[in-house]
Amino acid sequence: MSNALAMAALCFFGLCSTGIAKTDAEISERCVECHDEEDLTDMSRRAHAVRTDARAPNCVDCHGPSSNHVETPEDADERPKPDHVFREGGGLDPDQRSAVCLRCHDRDARRTFWAGSAHPTADVACTSCHSVHTNHDRVLVKAEQTEVCYACHKAQRMELSRPSHHPVPEGRMLCGDCHNVHGSTGPALVSRDSTNDTCYTCHAEKRGPFVHEHEPVVEDCASCHNPHGSTIGAMLVSRPPMLCQQCHTPHVAGEVGALGGQDGVFTPAGPDQGPQINAATGGKNVVTLWQGRSCVNCHTQVHGSNNPAATNPTPQFLLR
Repeated sequence: MSNALAMAALCFFGLCSTGIAKTDAEISERCVECHDEEDLTDMSRRAHAVRTDARAPNCVDCHGPSSNHVETPEDADERPKPDHVFREGGGLDPDQRSAVCLRCHDRDARRTFWAGSAHPTADVACTSCHSVHTNHDRVLVKAEQTEVCYACHKAQRMELSRPSHHPVPEGRMLCGDCHNVHGSTGPALVSRDSTNDTCYTCHAEKRGPFVHEHEPVVEDCASCHNPHGSTIGAMLVSRPPMLCQQCHTPHVAGEVGALGGQDGVFTPAGPDQGPQINAATGGKNVVTLWQGRSCVNCHTQVHGSNNPAATNPTPQFLLR
Protein backbone atom coordinates (compact mmCIF):
# COMPACT_ATOMS: atom_id res chain seq x y z
CA MET A 1 0.00 0.00 0.00
CA SER A 2 1.44 3.38 -0.96
CA ASN A 3 2.05 6.08 1.61
CA ALA A 4 -0.81 8.10 0.16
CA LEU A 5 -3.25 5.23 0.47
CA ALA A 6 -2.06 4.49 3.99
CA MET A 7 -2.61 8.10 5.02
CA ALA A 8 -6.05 8.06 3.41
CA ALA A 9 -6.98 4.94 5.37
CA LEU A 10 -5.82 6.45 8.64
CA CYS A 11 -7.78 9.62 7.97
CA PHE A 12 -10.91 7.58 7.15
CA PHE A 13 -10.78 6.09 10.65
CA GLY A 14 -9.95 9.45 12.24
CA LEU A 15 -6.40 8.45 13.15
CA CYS A 16 -4.40 10.85 11.05
CA SER A 17 -3.16 14.37 11.71
CA THR A 18 -3.23 16.77 8.80
CA GLY A 19 -1.32 19.44 10.61
CA ILE A 20 -4.29 21.80 10.32
CA ALA A 21 -6.52 20.85 13.26
CA LYS A 22 -5.18 21.86 16.66
CA THR A 23 -5.32 19.55 19.65
CA ASP A 24 -7.14 20.59 22.80
CA ALA A 25 -3.80 20.99 24.54
CA GLU A 26 -2.55 23.29 21.78
CA ILE A 27 -5.64 25.47 22.05
CA SER A 28 -5.16 25.61 25.83
CA GLU A 29 -1.61 26.82 25.19
CA ARG A 30 -3.11 29.69 23.21
CA CYS A 31 -5.44 30.47 26.11
CA VAL A 32 -2.66 30.94 28.63
CA GLU A 33 -0.98 33.50 26.40
CA CYS A 34 -3.60 35.96 27.61
CA HIS A 35 -5.18 34.27 30.62
CA ASP A 36 -2.06 33.87 32.67
CA GLU A 37 -1.22 35.20 36.10
CA GLU A 38 -4.49 36.73 37.27
CA ASP A 39 -6.71 33.89 36.13
CA LEU A 40 -4.53 30.83 36.45
CA THR A 41 -2.06 31.24 39.30
CA ASP A 42 -4.56 30.00 41.88
CA MET A 43 -6.08 27.53 39.46
CA SER A 44 -2.74 25.76 38.99
CA ARG A 45 -2.96 24.62 42.60
CA ARG A 46 -6.29 22.89 42.14
CA ALA A 47 -7.58 19.83 40.32
CA HIS A 48 -8.68 22.06 37.40
CA ALA A 49 -5.04 22.92 36.72
CA VAL A 50 -3.66 23.96 33.36
CA ARG A 51 -0.34 22.59 32.09
CA THR A 52 0.62 21.25 35.51
CA ASP A 53 -0.63 17.67 35.34
CA ALA A 54 -1.37 15.47 32.35
CA ARG A 55 -4.46 14.15 34.14
CA ALA A 56 -5.92 17.62 34.60
CA PRO A 57 -8.63 18.94 32.28
CA ASN A 58 -7.64 21.66 29.86
CA CYS A 59 -9.47 24.79 28.83
CA VAL A 60 -11.26 23.11 25.93
CA ASP A 61 -12.70 20.39 28.16
CA CYS A 62 -14.87 22.95 29.94
CA HIS A 63 -15.07 25.96 27.62
CA GLY A 64 -15.25 24.13 24.28
CA PRO A 65 -12.97 24.78 21.26
CA SER A 66 -14.00 28.46 21.23
CA SER A 67 -12.33 28.97 17.84
CA ASN A 68 -13.78 32.43 17.24
CA HIS A 69 -12.61 33.56 20.65
CA VAL A 70 -9.11 32.11 20.20
CA GLU A 71 -8.46 33.19 16.61
CA THR A 72 -9.66 36.78 16.94
CA PRO A 73 -6.64 39.13 16.77
CA GLU A 74 -5.54 40.58 20.07
CA ASP A 75 -6.03 44.15 18.83
CA ALA A 76 -9.65 43.53 17.74
CA ASP A 77 -12.28 45.89 19.11
CA GLU A 78 -14.33 43.03 20.51
CA ARG A 79 -13.56 39.37 21.10
CA PRO A 80 -16.36 36.78 20.89
CA LYS A 81 -17.07 34.87 24.07
CA PRO A 82 -15.84 31.30 24.51
CA ASP A 83 -18.32 28.60 23.54
CA HIS A 84 -19.16 27.86 27.18
CA VAL A 85 -19.27 30.74 29.65
CA PHE A 86 -20.26 29.79 33.18
CA ARG A 87 -21.14 33.20 34.58
CA GLU A 88 -24.76 34.31 34.82
CA GLY A 89 -25.77 35.71 31.45
CA GLY A 90 -23.00 33.82 29.68
CA GLY A 91 -25.34 32.03 27.30
CA LEU A 92 -25.69 28.71 29.13
CA ASP A 93 -28.68 27.94 31.32
CA PRO A 94 -28.02 26.34 34.74
CA ASP A 95 -28.64 22.80 33.48
CA GLN A 96 -26.18 23.28 30.63
CA ARG A 97 -23.51 24.66 32.96
CA SER A 98 -23.91 21.74 35.35
CA ALA A 99 -23.89 19.25 32.47
CA VAL A 100 -20.35 20.33 31.60
CA CYS A 101 -19.23 19.70 35.18
CA LEU A 102 -21.04 16.38 35.41
CA ARG A 103 -19.15 14.98 32.44
CA CYS A 104 -16.36 14.38 34.96
CA HIS A 105 -18.09 14.75 38.31
CA ASP A 106 -20.76 12.09 37.87
CA ARG A 107 -18.81 9.20 39.36
CA ASP A 108 -19.39 10.08 42.99
CA ALA A 109 -22.37 8.35 44.64
CA ARG A 110 -23.22 11.60 46.43
CA ARG A 111 -24.29 13.08 43.08
CA THR A 112 -26.47 10.16 41.99
CA PHE A 113 -29.70 12.05 42.67
CA TRP A 114 -28.69 15.49 41.37
CA ALA A 115 -31.03 15.43 38.36
CA GLY A 116 -34.50 16.56 39.40
CA SER A 117 -33.49 17.42 42.97
CA ALA A 118 -34.24 20.71 44.70
CA HIS A 119 -31.18 22.68 43.60
CA PRO A 120 -31.26 22.15 39.82
CA THR A 121 -35.05 22.53 39.93
CA ALA A 122 -34.45 25.98 41.45
CA ASP A 123 -31.98 26.86 38.64
CA VAL A 124 -28.92 26.33 40.82
CA ALA A 125 -25.86 25.22 38.85
CA CYS A 126 -22.59 23.75 40.13
CA THR A 127 -20.90 27.11 39.57
CA SER A 128 -23.58 28.89 41.61
CA CYS A 129 -21.83 27.57 44.70
CA HIS A 130 -18.40 26.35 43.59
CA SER A 131 -15.46 28.47 42.44
CA VAL A 132 -13.46 26.80 39.67
CA HIS A 133 -10.75 29.28 38.62
CA THR A 134 -9.46 29.80 42.12
CA ASN A 135 -7.59 27.94 44.80
CA HIS A 136 -10.18 29.10 47.34
CA ASP A 137 -13.52 27.32 46.96
CA ARG A 138 -15.62 28.49 49.91
CA VAL A 139 -17.82 25.39 49.79
CA LEU A 140 -14.78 23.25 50.62
CA VAL A 141 -13.64 25.49 53.49
CA LYS A 142 -15.39 24.41 56.70
CA ALA A 143 -15.30 27.88 58.21
CA GLU A 144 -17.04 29.39 55.16
CA GLN A 145 -19.33 26.68 53.80
CA THR A 146 -22.40 27.86 55.70
CA GLU A 147 -22.02 31.40 54.35
CA VAL A 148 -22.37 30.01 50.83
CA CYS A 149 -25.63 28.30 51.84
CA TYR A 150 -26.88 31.41 53.66
CA ALA A 151 -26.68 33.41 50.41
CA CYS A 152 -29.97 31.74 49.43
CA HIS A 153 -31.20 30.13 52.66
CA LYS A 154 -31.78 33.30 54.67
CA ALA A 155 -34.71 31.88 56.66
CA GLN A 156 -32.53 29.04 57.93
CA ARG A 157 -29.86 31.53 58.94
CA MET A 158 -32.43 33.36 61.04
CA GLU A 159 -33.61 30.11 62.66
CA LEU A 160 -30.04 29.14 63.53
CA SER A 161 -29.64 32.45 65.37
CA ARG A 162 -32.39 31.50 67.85
CA PRO A 163 -31.41 30.58 71.43
CA SER A 164 -31.88 26.82 70.96
CA HIS A 165 -30.11 25.63 67.81
CA HIS A 166 -27.70 23.12 66.38
CA PRO A 167 -24.13 24.42 66.78
CA VAL A 168 -23.76 25.60 63.19
CA PRO A 169 -23.05 29.27 64.09
CA GLU A 170 -20.35 28.08 66.49
CA GLY A 171 -18.66 26.14 63.69
CA ARG A 172 -19.13 22.72 65.28
CA MET A 173 -21.57 21.60 62.57
CA LEU A 174 -21.93 22.31 58.86
CA CYS A 175 -24.98 22.33 56.61
CA GLY A 176 -23.39 19.38 54.83
CA ASP A 177 -23.45 17.29 58.01
CA CYS A 178 -27.22 16.87 57.64
CA HIS A 179 -27.86 17.72 53.99
CA ASN A 180 -26.55 16.30 50.74
CA VAL A 181 -26.76 19.37 48.55
CA HIS A 182 -26.20 17.30 45.39
CA GLY A 183 -29.45 15.35 45.80
CA SER A 184 -31.07 12.86 48.11
CA THR A 185 -33.83 10.29 48.34
CA GLY A 186 -35.01 11.93 51.57
CA PRO A 187 -36.94 15.18 52.12
CA ALA A 188 -35.20 18.56 52.21
CA LEU A 189 -32.02 17.03 50.77
CA VAL A 190 -31.24 15.25 54.04
CA SER A 191 -28.19 13.05 53.78
CA ARG A 192 -30.04 9.82 54.66
CA ASP A 193 -33.21 8.26 53.32
CA SER A 194 -35.38 10.01 55.92
CA THR A 195 -35.27 12.85 58.43
CA ASN A 196 -35.14 10.38 61.32
CA ASP A 197 -32.26 8.38 59.88
CA THR A 198 -30.34 11.62 59.46
CA CYS A 199 -30.99 12.63 63.08
CA TYR A 200 -30.01 9.18 64.36
CA THR A 201 -26.48 9.57 63.00
CA CYS A 202 -25.86 11.71 66.09
CA HIS A 203 -28.88 10.96 68.31
CA ALA A 204 -28.63 7.18 68.22
CA GLU A 205 -30.04 6.82 71.75
CA LYS A 206 -33.43 8.03 70.44
CA ARG A 207 -33.70 5.27 67.85
CA GLY A 208 -34.98 2.45 70.07
CA PRO A 209 -36.58 0.01 69.61
CA PHE A 210 -38.75 0.56 72.67
CA VAL A 211 -41.60 -1.48 74.10
CA HIS A 212 -43.76 1.64 73.98
CA GLU A 213 -43.07 3.72 70.87
CA HIS A 214 -44.16 7.34 70.50
CA GLU A 215 -45.77 7.57 67.08
CA PRO A 216 -44.71 11.15 66.19
CA VAL A 217 -41.11 10.24 67.00
CA VAL A 218 -41.25 7.17 64.78
CA GLU A 219 -42.80 9.15 61.93
CA ASP A 220 -40.69 12.32 61.86
CA CYS A 221 -38.47 14.07 64.41
CA ALA A 222 -39.56 17.36 62.82
CA SER A 223 -43.08 16.78 64.17
CA CYS A 224 -41.85 18.23 67.45
CA HIS A 225 -38.45 19.78 66.65
CA ASN A 226 -37.30 22.54 64.35
CA PRO A 227 -33.87 21.20 63.35
CA HIS A 228 -32.44 24.64 62.58
CA GLY A 229 -33.45 26.38 65.78
CA SER A 230 -36.20 27.57 68.08
CA THR A 231 -36.89 30.08 70.82
CA ILE A 232 -37.97 27.10 72.96
CA GLY A 233 -35.59 24.66 74.60
CA ALA A 234 -34.63 21.43 72.81
CA MET A 235 -35.57 23.14 69.52
CA LEU A 236 -39.25 22.34 70.11
CA VAL A 237 -41.75 23.84 67.68
CA SER A 238 -44.01 24.94 70.56
CA ARG A 239 -44.07 24.69 74.33
CA PRO A 240 -45.49 21.77 76.29
CA PRO A 241 -48.29 21.18 77.09
CA MET A 242 -49.49 22.93 73.91
CA LEU A 243 -47.16 20.84 71.79
CA CYS A 244 -48.45 17.59 73.31
CA GLN A 245 -52.08 18.67 73.09
CA GLN A 246 -51.89 18.94 69.31
CA CYS A 247 -52.29 15.15 69.39
CA HIS A 248 -53.35 14.35 72.97
CA THR A 249 -56.60 16.30 72.87
CA PRO A 250 -58.33 14.64 75.89
CA HIS A 251 -56.05 16.61 78.22
CA VAL A 252 -57.38 20.02 79.20
CA ALA A 253 -54.99 22.80 78.23
CA GLY A 254 -53.54 25.13 80.81
CA GLU A 255 -55.45 23.93 83.86
CA VAL A 256 -54.29 22.37 87.10
CA GLY A 257 -55.97 19.01 87.36
CA ALA A 258 -56.10 15.47 88.65
CA LEU A 259 -55.34 12.30 86.77
CA GLY A 260 -58.73 10.69 86.45
CA GLY A 261 -59.35 6.95 86.23
CA GLN A 262 -57.71 4.31 84.11
CA ASP A 263 -58.03 6.27 80.87
CA GLY A 264 -55.43 8.77 82.05
CA VAL A 265 -57.52 11.79 81.08
CA PHE A 266 -56.30 15.04 82.61
CA THR A 267 -59.40 16.55 84.29
CA PRO A 268 -59.71 19.95 85.99
CA ALA A 269 -59.18 20.12 89.73
CA GLY A 270 -61.44 21.95 92.15
CA PRO A 271 -60.41 25.33 93.58
CA ASP A 272 -59.86 23.84 97.06
CA GLN A 273 -57.19 21.46 95.83
CA GLY A 274 -54.65 24.15 95.02
CA PRO A 275 -51.89 23.69 92.47
CA GLN A 276 -51.54 19.95 92.92
CA ILE A 277 -52.13 16.78 90.98
CA ASN A 278 -53.15 13.67 92.88
CA ALA A 279 -51.34 10.86 91.12
CA ALA A 280 -53.20 7.76 90.02
CA THR A 281 -51.94 6.00 93.16
CA GLY A 282 -54.67 7.67 95.19
CA GLY A 283 -52.70 10.67 96.43
CA LYS A 284 -49.61 8.85 97.67
CA ASN A 285 -47.36 10.77 95.29
CA VAL A 286 -48.27 14.44 95.25
CA VAL A 287 -46.77 16.56 92.49
CA THR A 288 -46.75 20.34 92.82
CA LEU A 289 -47.05 22.35 89.66
CA TRP A 290 -45.59 25.69 90.74
CA GLN A 291 -42.53 24.87 88.62
CA GLY A 292 -44.54 24.55 85.42
CA ARG A 293 -47.48 22.70 83.95
CA SER A 294 -45.69 20.45 81.51
CA CYS A 295 -46.57 16.95 80.36
CA VAL A 296 -42.89 16.06 80.45
CA ASN A 297 -42.84 16.54 84.22
CA CYS A 298 -44.32 13.05 84.34
CA HIS A 299 -43.83 11.68 80.82
CA THR A 300 -40.07 12.05 80.81
CA GLN A 301 -39.30 9.47 78.13
CA VAL A 302 -41.16 11.06 75.24
CA HIS A 303 -38.92 9.53 72.58
CA GLY A 304 -39.98 6.04 73.60
CA SER A 305 -39.92 3.97 76.75
CA ASN A 306 -39.99 0.47 78.12
CA ASN A 307 -42.43 1.75 80.77
CA PRO A 308 -46.13 2.41 80.16
CA ALA A 309 -47.08 5.97 79.23
CA ALA A 310 -43.40 6.89 78.80
CA THR A 311 -43.04 7.61 82.52
CA ASN A 312 -39.93 7.34 84.62
CA PRO A 313 -40.75 4.96 87.51
CA THR A 314 -37.55 5.52 89.48
CA PRO A 315 -38.18 8.68 91.54
CA GLN A 316 -40.92 8.67 94.18
CA PHE A 317 -41.85 12.22 93.22
CA LEU A 318 -41.90 12.97 89.53
CA LEU A 319 -41.56 16.71 90.10
CA ARG A 320 -40.12 18.29 93.23
